[in-house]
Amino acid sequence: MLEPAVIVLRLLEFAGAMILFGSSLFLLYALPQDGAGSGAELGWPQKALVWAAGVVLAASVVGLLAHTSILAGSIREGMTASSLSAVMTTMSMGPSTLIRAGAAALALVALARRVSRTTWWLCAGLGAVISASFAWMGHGAATEGALGLLHLSADILHTLAAGAWIGALVAFFLLLRPRAPSVMLDGVLHNALHDFSGVGTGLVAVIVATGLVNSWFLVGPARISGLWTTPYGQLLSLKLVLFVSMLALAAANRFRLTPALGAAIDGGQASDHALDALRRSLLFETALSILVLGLVAWLGTLAPVSAG
Repeated sequence: MLEPAVIVLRLLEFAGAMILFGSSLFLLYALPQDGAGSGAELGWPQKALVWAAGVVLAASVVGLLAHTSILAGSIREGMTASSLSAVMTTMSMGPSTLIRAGAAALALVALARRVSRTTWWLCAGLGAVISASFAWMGHGAATEGALGLLHLSADILHTLAAGAWIGALVAFFLLLRPRAPSVMLDGVLHNALHDFSGVGTGLVAVIVATGLVNSWFLVGPARISGLWTTPYGQLLSLKLVLFVSMLALAAANRFRLTPALGAAIDGGQASDHALDALRRSLLFETALSILVLGLVAWLGTLAPVSAG
């Protein structure tokens, strides 16, 4: 009964960390530094990051208790000081959870006061720490020998790149919320989409490269058939299908929908149709990203193909 709860809690941690990291970065490189259209003036970025940090803090603490209960054999035993102490001192999961909870708490403190670009930098840094700590919960930290550092580094970079992409998706979705017509905000959105196009290409390259490294360790060329014959391989295959679907939507946004919005703005035409199309596309892309994170949370509880 606790195993599904652990998967859901891992999903919440992943989502919260990636929003805290990726959305904070987005506010720094894609929006104006100050004035109208900046993160500090829009209002929603502070609320979104507070929710993200709060989710990470709560899910990490509850997740630690749930995982300890599974290892101890019952919820009652999992709540004992001896069980918690054993997890904290003998497993990397314990210290990494404390790091996530502490970083999330610091982010909440930073967001409790008036926000500025310094706040976004701080939240991006704390989000990066939280995201990187997931590597010590998964298979990346289990690889031994000289290649262990390569696997762990690839796992960290993979998570950070995914976080930057998913955090940007959430920020775009919030920017595209229905609102009163505004040529200024339409221009801010178009510039953000344009700026992200180059960033997104780099992120995809990192995700693909590190994904191949991770797959080499977790699947291996000798067990490639396990992608279709094992639970881990089947979920990984589904993840790849969803990732390719996200790439297709991202390509449509970059090469068709963003230019359509730019043409409407330049021509002084109503941008409602272009905004609606972008809103639908980003909704689907964001939904796919959440499904991918759910699969990642599930995959972390299964033995990789290479272990078979």
